[in-house]
Amino acid sequence: MFIKAKLIFMALLALLLLAGQCGAQPEQGAALPARESEAATDQSQTLEASFAELTPVPLGSAEKLKVVATTNIIGDIVKNVGGNRIDLTVMLPAGADPHTFNPTPGDAATVADAHVIFINGLNLEEFMAGLIGNAGGQAVVIPVSTGVETREFGEAHEHSEGDMETHGHEEDEPEDEEGHEHEEGEADSHQDGADPHIWTTPVNGIIMAHNIKQALSKLDPANAETYAANAEAYKAELEALDTWIKSQVATIPAEKRKLVTDHETFGYYADRYGFEIIGAVIPAASTNAEPSAQEMAQLQKTIAETEAKAVFVGTTVSPVLAERLAEDSGIQLVPLYSDSLGEPGSGAETYLDYLRYNTNAIVGALK
Repeated sequence: MFIKAKLIFMALLALLLLAGQCGAQPEQGAALPARESEAATDQSQTLEASFAELTPVPLGSAEKLKVVATTNIIGDIVKNVGGNRIDLTVMLPAGADPHTFNPTPGDAATVADAHVIFINGLNLEEFMAGLIGNAGGQAVVIPVSTGVETREFGEAHEHSEGDMETHGHEEDEPEDEEGHEHEEGEADSHQDGADPHIWTTPVNGIIMAHNIKQALSKLDPANAETYAANAEAYKAELEALDTWIKSQVATIPAEKRKLVTDHETFGYYADRYGFEIIGAVIPAASTNAEPSAQEMAQLQKTIAETEAKAVFVGTTVSPVLAERLAEDSGIQLVPLYSDSLGEPGSGAETYLDYLRYNTNAIVGALK
């Protein structure tokens, strides 16, 4: 018998708040101040304790664990960890925007039939609360963002060229600096809360894969060794990709590492690899928001003042506003994959390809 969705979901949500305060776990051998080290140890123990409470799902001899992933990015990570030992359903197809997705009755049935549901958490999938509550199933709900050191909207991080090289795996501690001030009358709610776009760096992908491995291993212990081996191999790929991204970004002069995006998506990427976020067309976490004329005028002014070279727009949103901004500012418009993987043939069909594609596009536009 396994744990009901609401109970484990609420428990892990509480842990997410702790994760945001304590940060992610450091690499083995990494030195931390005593207070931070104690907090990190406490968090690790608490997170592992939450997984320890999971109990195996009674499966038939030929039955596989029924797994649901909300976004296709999470789905690809689950696929790499679970392999052919799970029955995986991904709710959002390629190109779908998790901020605006509307589930179907078929999605409700899938959720009701699941053994485990992997969500991003951090209020990304607003559609899931009602879906899980109304489905009446017994699935365990796992926010894969558990343990990620979250950043708050409104944090502006300017990094020197050396910052990118000194960041350690999972122990990064970005320094808070004064962010761009809102124009008078601008809605402060644009910047409230933790940034949910954790998947834009491979080091966060490693944490996501670890959470997935832990949950699958507890729910399906017969295949725990396979899940552990898959996760370890995938971790090696992500670590190599992180090293590659650093080498590519190093080819961009430090003064040109400026990002203007369609909405606030690439904060974690910017923090890790030494970019300055100049602004976003939609100054919010969700693509449901709309910028004011005043905000657009201010962003155009900022682009001119900082000599930003491109506006980066995700494939899941309408490019109209970004196109207008790029044209009015006299700079290029560069497509990226932000909240979704790409269609077959796009070059961004997997999570690893997604990270490579975006890095190549950013480097190509800025160096």
